[in-house]
Amino acid sequence: MNAERTTPSKTAVVTGAGSGIGRAVAVELLAAGWSVALAGRRTETLKETAALASAAAAVRDDAVVCVRTDVSQPDDVAALFAAVRESFGRLDLLFNNAGTFGPGGVPFEELPYDAWRHVVDTNLHGAFLCAQEAFRQMKEQEPRGGRIINNGSVSAHAPRPHSAAYTATKHALTGLTKSLSLDGRPHRIAVGQIDIGNAATDMTERMRSGTLQANGELAVEPVMDVADVARTVRHMAELPLEANVQFATVLATTMPYVGRG
Repeated sequence: MNAERTTPSKTAVVTGAGSGIGRAVAVELLAAGWSVALAGRRTETLKETAALASAAAAVRDDAVVCVRTDVSQPDDVAALFAAVRESFGRLDLLFNNAGTFGPGGVPFEELPYDAWRHVVDTNLHGAFLCAQEAFRQMKEQEPRGGRIINNGSVSAHAPRPHSAAYTATKHALTGLTKSLSLDGRPHRIAVGQIDIGNAATDMTERMRSGTLQANGELAVEPVMDVADVARTVRHMAELPLEANVQFATVLATTMPYVGRG
């Protein structure tokens, strides 16, 4: 067992844990001694995340559970949180991370309804369903309470071209964060949001070759190490429930966000 584990009793759910930011956060939490339920659409990628965590640090076998979950499906989400109760007994953290950008480069007037609906179902409905299950469990457990961190985006503040579905859901997620932060107060449930810009993942690979800017030009954009995001999430997660990071913006320092447009 890793002697530097500081929070061995803490338990978390990380959605979208099979890749990108979700994977990095899950590995960071596991290395810090958390028990983590890895949720995602593909079991094989969740197992890869668990293996990466085990390779990076001493992780107990009973500290990880992989649960295939489509967060847009209420039954899947209910089964995920039932598995958490059975495996860990309580829930201290939900990192509401699962999301999709949708089809890239499609003008708004050509965006298919099915594509719009898929983004909304995943990014917004999925976050709602997971947060609702987390609220129920955190209110009932002893000691009562816990923390929810929603993965927003700098697109919750300023859009990219051809991103109506993604941008709309991220703006909506900010409203959900604010509302849940208020509703959670009587139950010792702290709710915050991390808005991320250009973390180096598969989703941002296009930044390295050039992505469409507001002026119609293509430009290469800087990215940052996804591990820096993971450490920020861990800091937010490990605060006492009497303290909360309501909103944090973590971005590649020179990306064209401040002054975008």
